[in-house]
Amino acid sequence: MILLYCGSPEDLVVLPSMELSMKLVASIIFLEQPVNTGFSYGTTLEAMNVIDVDACKHTYEFLLKWLVDHPEFSSNNFYMAGDSYSGIVIPRIVQLISDGIEAGNKPLINLKGYLLGNPLTFTEEKNFMMPFLHGMGIIPSDLYQSLVQNCKGEYREDFAPTNAQCTQNLNIVDELLENINDQHVLEPSCGSETELRMPFPSKLRGRRRSLEESSISSKCYGHLVDRHDLSNHWANDPRVQKALNVRKGTVDHWARCRQNGIKETYTFTSMDSISYHVNLSSKGYRSLIYSGDHDMGVPFQSTEAWITSLNYSITDSWRQWTVSGQVAGGSGMVPDLIHLALKPSEKT
Repeated sequence: MILLYCGSPEDLVVLPSMELSMKLVASIIFLEQPVNTGFSYGTTLEAMNVIDVDACKHTYEFLLKWLVDHPEFSSNNFYMAGDSYSGIVIPRIVQLISDGIEAGNKPLINLKGYLLGNPLTFTEEKNFMMPFLHGMGIIPSDLYQSLVQNCKGEYREDFAPTNAQCTQNLNIVDELLENINDQHVLEPSCGSETELRMPFPSKLRGRRRSLEESSISSKCYGHLVDRHDLSNHWANDPRVQKALNVRKGTVDHWARCRQNGIKETYTFTSMDSISYHVNLSSKGYRSLIYSGDHDMGVPFQSTEAWITSLNYSITDSWRQWTVSGQVAGGSGMVPDLIHLALKPSEKT
């Protein structure tokens, strides 16, 4: 069954089963990973505290066990997909799958490639926000030129400003980012007052913003955060949880991004996945990297920069791609890797 909200949380529409048609086209596994995200939970302290490397191994182990239980899917072409922080972990997981194939691990996963949207990829990602903000008209040219001159292109949280003028410039940017939706700069900013008051390092250079949205005002109805709020209503509906076989009492309240708990239980050891892209493309696995061109958190310029750094020959020059005769964005291709820019689009 597919459950769909139309208009408001009370308008719960049940669509007819499409099991056969879905199997003919594609089958999707939605995995809540690491533990403590979504409805996932751990029963021991050891299980609840995880390092990113181990979380990747857990995902690979899950896939093997899932195929043991569902052997009818073993011949299907397999792709992994995700966005944002998944740009760090998915290439690692795909590498584990590739290594397992070469080692002869059973059951065999018919790996073909992976898809990533606005993916975090390398530690210099945040340095591309200023060119993005300038190009979008959020900061003026004189401020941008002063930032380049005084901050030397370094805006990351773990790099202290090199001089007082750089600090002053960053403070001005912080003020200009008030009430800006960092996932789609053209959408209303509907986050909580606490989020809107975040200092510059947290809002611009730090981790992705919290998505525990406050109550949605009328100005946000029909926009991104409004849809996020509807997902909270949907996932916390007892009927939905029963249909999903959620164990009662394991999770008090479902949250789209449970960042508060993750901070204490999840350990980051690396924020760079470029080497995995290089290795996987050399083995012939294909990847589709797509960017919403209005996402400030992982701007399309940073994605373009790390793809360019691979120094691959261009097999398909950047060009328009269209939907129903209208330009939907641009695309370019290097061996086994396609980059799409979607317009106008938020975090994908």
